[in-house]
Amino acid sequence: MSDLRTRFAPSPTGYLHIGGARTALYNWAFTRRAGGRVVLRIEDTDRARSTAESEAAVVGGLAWLGIDWDEGPFRQSERGALYAAAIEQLLARDRAYRCICTPEEIEARRQAVVATGAKWTYDGRCADAAYGPDCGPHAVRLRVPKEGRLAFDDAVFGPSGQDAREIGDMVIRRSDGSPLYHLAVVVDDVDMRISHVIRGADHLNNTPFQLALYRALDAEPPRFAHVPLIVGTDGRKLSKRRDPVAVQHFLDAGYLPEAMRNWLVRIGWSHGDQEIFSSDEIAAFFDLAEVHRASAQADPAKLDWLNQHYIKERPRDRLVHELVPFLAAAGTPVEPSASLGQLVDLLRERSKTLVEMASRARFFAVDDASLAYEADAVRKHWKANALPALKDLAAELERAPAWDLASIEAAFQTALARHDGLALGKLAQPVRIAVTGSAASPGIFETVLVLGRDRTVARIARALATLSSS
Repeated sequence: MSDLRTRFAPSPTGYLHIGGARTALYNWAFTRRAGGRVVLRIEDTDRARSTAESEAAVVGGLAWLGIDWDEGPFRQSERGALYAAAIEQLLARDRAYRCICTPEEIEARRQAVVATGAKWTYDGRCADAAYGPDCGPHAVRLRVPKEGRLAFDDAVFGPSGQDAREIGDMVIRRSDGSPLYHLAVVVDDVDMRISHVIRGADHLNNTPFQLALYRALDAEPPRFAHVPLIVGTDGRKLSKRRDPVAVQHFLDAGYLPEAMRNWLVRIGWSHGDQEIFSSDEIAAFFDLAEVHRASAQADPAKLDWLNQHYIKERPRDRLVHELVPFLAAAGTPVEPSASLGQLVDLLRERSKTLVEMASRARFFAVDDASLAYEADAVRKHWKANALPALKDLAAELERAPAWDLASIEAAFQTALARHDGLALGKLAQPVRIAVTGSAASPGIFETVLVLGRDRTVARIARALATLSSS
C-alpha cells in the first residue's frame, strides 16, 4: 500500500458543484492509480451556512458518480480542540501573537496606505507587544517571515509562490475564538498525513500563506496540484445563475453517472486521443502531468454525445429500471416489462438523456384513454382519405394470426391493397397519431409491436371516434 494520501474537502453550504465533483474525481483517480488512500473531509466551520441537507447532497452526488473514499467523512466542526491546540502551540513558541487592533482601526490604516499607491499588509503594530490571554478582545496572527520567498513547485502550474513580505502577518484566529480557514486546513492536512493536495486553481494564491503555516508548525508541506477552473462554451466562468452547475441537475436531467464521470475527467485532462473512459481506465491512466493549465471548457454537446454512447451500451434490463423513475416523474408511472424493454431498444439510438427517452416513451406508459394528440400533427397528417384504410387496418391487426413484425407488416399491406393509390407513409402517419399522439416515433411496425395488439386496436378506434368527429 502506498503512503500517498489525498483528500476531498467540500463545504456543505449547497449542492455539489461540477467543479468540486471534478476535483474529487481527480483526487480519486490519482490516488487509485497509486494505490493510496482518499480522505473525505467536510469543511463545515461556516456554521451559519452549513447544513446537514447540503452535506447529504454532496455525499450523495459523490456516490452517484462512483467516487468513493477510504476514510471519513470527518467534520471540521468536530475538530475545534485540535485547532485551538495548534494556535496555543504557535503562541507558546512565539510564532504567532495576539492582536488587539479593531477592524475599524485596521481599515483606517489600510485606506491611508492604499491612498499612497502602496499595497497594504498588516503593519505589525501588535507584533512586539507581547499581549497575554487577558488582554481583552483580540485576534491571533501568524508571524510570517519578512524575507525570502514562499515557493512551491505546483504539479500543474510549475514553479509558483510569493515573496513573504507581500503577505504580512495574517489572522489565524478571529476575535470570537474561531479559527480561520487557512489554519484549519493546514492543521487537518498535517493531522491526516495528506501527501498531495489536488484542488482548484482558485486556491493557488492561498498556498504561500499556508506554506508559512506548515513551517510554523514544523510540518512538511504536501505536494500541491491546482487544476484549472471550468468555464462555459463562451469562455466565461460558470455561473449558477446562468449555467447548470449542480451535479443534481444532471442526475435529474437523465444523464448516466458513467457519462458524467467521463465528461468531468476530460474537462482539462486528456490521454492521447481517447474520448471514452471506463472507471477502471480513468483510475489506470489519470496523470497530473496531463492536466492542462488553461481554463477548461465544459461543452454540453460533448456530454450529450457521451450520454448517448452509454445509453446505447447499457444492458436492456438495467436501462429499463433506470428509465422507470423518469417515467414516473413525468406523470406516467409504469412497471418494468418485456414490452418496455423492447421499446427501450427502439429509443436508445435516438435518446440523449433518460428524460428525453421518457418523453418519447410516454405514449407507452400513458393510459389509453388519456392519450393526447398533438394539434400540429393532426392538422398535417390526419387526412380523410386515409381514414377508411386506418379502419381496415384495425380490423386486420385484430385478426392477425400472430403478433410479430411479419404479421403486422402483412396487416398493413392488406389494408393498403384495398385502397389504390394510398402509400404506406400516408397510412403510417395517421397510425402514429392514433397510437402515440404524435407524428414522431420509431418504425411504425416496431411501435405497434411493443404497444401490443389490444392497445393498438383500442387506440385506433378511439382516434377514429375522437378526431374524425372533431
